[in-house]
Amino acid sequence: MTLLNKLLIRKLIVFLIAAILSLPAMALDFDQTQRLANQGDAEAQFILGAMYYNGEGVRQDYIKAVEWTQKSADQGVGSAQYNLGVMYDKGLGVDQDHVKAIEWYQKAANLWDINVEMKLSVMYNKSLGVRQDHVKAVEWYQKAASQGDANAQYMLGSMYAKDKGVHQDYVKAIEWYQKAASQGNINAQFSLGIMYYYGKGVRQDYAKAAEWFQKAASQGDTYAQFMTGFMYYSGKGVSQNTVTGKEWIRKSCENGYQEGCDYYQILNER
Repeated sequence: MTLLNKLLIRKLIVFLIAAILSLPAMALDFDQTQRLANQGDAEAQFILGAMYYNGEGVRQDYIKAVEWTQKSADQGVGSAQYNLGVMYDKGLGVDQDHVKAIEWYQKAANLWDINVEMKLSVMYNKSLGVRQDHVKAVEWYQKAASQGDANAQYMLGSMYAKDKGVHQDYVKAIEWYQKAASQGNINAQFSLGIMYYYGKGVRQDYAKAAEWFQKAASQGDTYAQFMTGFMYYSGKGVSQNTVTGKEWIRKSCENGYQEGCDYYQILNER
């Protein structure tokens, strides 16, 4: 690898997440990159595709982005394979094709990337480009979760809780929810609140439930805001405080939770 390429790669840690390429603020030298790409340099082709995708140093052009990313992917560059998968997944520069997306994600996954593992797990879980296969989804969630990905940890917990792809196991669900929640995952925090509230996988504990509901509520989860309000209003797991309870229920309503609006109206009519 040339010194130029090493510097470019270090400055350009590019992975498409939700179809967005993150490039450095300072545009790279387009002519120099294009020259290397035309000479067959796979990493320069990858970077050139990224530049066209994001419009860095050149006019944005998804078709050109696909063309150069494809050349790099065909030479085995894992990040290019992943990016190409995302472009097929989203229909950017090519006709949307989940089957092709799966094909490229699979190739990239063989080279390690955690983002690919999450993409594959979602596609198997939701039957995008492949036959729905919860067992396969669990397999890919497990790979990403084991590397510390909070979303994967939450999803793996959900699969255990819902008996999808694995035998239902609330204790395992709690374990994975806890890992994700400790990283601030809002869905995992709320799910832990539910598990403690109903005593699934753990001894029923309203105080713990209230604690986790409030963590998720503070991050804006509307159902968690409603549950926090309900806990305060009814005095479950916390010292009863009807004013605080109504305030949280009002917040859930203002943020679009209809049941919160209905309940808030009932409370005001009392």
